[in-house]
Amino acid sequence: MIFLLAANLVVVAAQTRQQSRRAAPVRNRAISNIVREIDARNIEATIRKLVSFGTRNTLSGQNDPKRGIGAARDWLYAEFLKAAEASNGRMTVEKQSFEQAKAARVPEPTILTNVVATLKGSQPEATDRIYVVSGHYDSMCNSPTDAKCDAPGANDDASGTAAVLEMARVMAKYEFDATIVFMVVPGEEQGLLGSTHFAELAKQKNWNVDAMFTNDIVGNSLGGNGVRDCDHVRVFSEGVPSNETPAEATTRRSVGGENDSSSRQLARFIKETGDAFVPQFKVMMIYRRDRYGRGGDHIPFLERGYPAVRFTEVNEEFRHQHQNVRVENGVQFGDLPEFVDFGYVANVARVNAASLAALAWAPGRPRGVTIVAQRLSNDTELRWDANKEPDLAGYEIVWRETTEAVWTDSKPVGNVTSFTMKGMSKDNYFFGVRSVDKDGNKSPVTYPRPQTRTNN
Repeated sequence: MIFLLAANLVVVAAQTRQQSRRAAPVRNRAISNIVREIDARNIEATIRKLVSFGTRNTLSGQNDPKRGIGAARDWLYAEFLKAAEASNGRMTVEKQSFEQAKAARVPEPTILTNVVATLKGSQPEATDRIYVVSGHYDSMCNSPTDAKCDAPGANDDASGTAAVLEMARVMAKYEFDATIVFMVVPGEEQGLLGSTHFAELAKQKNWNVDAMFTNDIVGNSLGGNGVRDCDHVRVFSEGVPSNETPAEATTRRSVGGENDSSSRQLARFIKETGDAFVPQFKVMMIYRRDRYGRGGDHIPFLERGYPAVRFTEVNEEFRHQHQNVRVENGVQFGDLPEFVDFGYVANVARVNAASLAALAWAPGRPRGVTIVAQRLSNDTELRWDANKEPDLAGYEIVWRETTEAVWTDSKPVGNVTSFTMKGMSKDNYFFGVRSVDKDGNKSPVTYPRPQTRTNN
């Protein structure tokens, strides 16, 4: 009898789990259209044009119309202006210039210029949410301070810059609830200077940067290890937040969350969205802030508390990064366009664009999410603050076992601000909450913090 009862409980549990498995993202037709409109031919043309400027070293000439960082800057600005023409005035383009003081890789004070195209959201409750996507348009040879040598920078990072420009071209004509910023920056090779300027400006002005993507080295499908992988891209995301306070660290050590930062939730969102809209091209979630001991333009955002991730090809080819153009023993060195897979870059851009669109059309992620902690129970009670979007439909509880990498199960709970998961202990599962609008668009997940139970 006991055996039969136990067997029945296992069957019921399995059925409950099956019924609550994670729902696939809604098939938003507009996102499918955006993905389809990304064109590898445009990306190739952009990369070849950027290479034609000879060098884009941050310290190179700014006034020569044919060679140097200034020529690249002005051409990119003009191209973003062309993209903005399809936006009916929603997209504005600016040159965001600043003087960079003398630094380790900047021998003299130098003017740097971010090129920033802002596609303003249309929903009043969502326009303060900002989604940033970037690439860096500077390049380098062996030395980051050599402003004279040819530095074609086809993959590092004309590839990421071309992806951002193509996204702006395609997405400008669409109207999103929230704001999207398409940005290309200089000074990455000198120490993430352009991105640091923008991130610090955002922090000082209290901008709500809800997510940031950087695309850097996204063009080679053939790695230096001889492996050709046309079907995957790495997305790096940090676990423990770069700006975590000692008090937050103490709480995390008590209840978990090392694998549940807002940046890691963003990576999970990107993977889920990519699987839905670009199924032939897979996101590899890498649970690191960046490549081993290296860094990119998302880091200044992380350091200021903004969720941010990095897109990079799977197998890098170091003979075509940070190299003087030359032939040694019959081997070509240098970051040249013949080593870029333009179709691969287009797929990276498609995953970016689908994810940005999904974010900008979805409600904001729930705020103030907590688990009532100081109560001995095998139930889990979650609470959160109400969203303000007029098209909000409600919320979903998501969960996974503690050893799972992604959210495996979900349960719609309606337009409420609390819900109790009966018979599911917070000891045994990780839980989260996401918001859903009336069209089925879903936000990234918010991971809860512990809360002392009150009487209300």
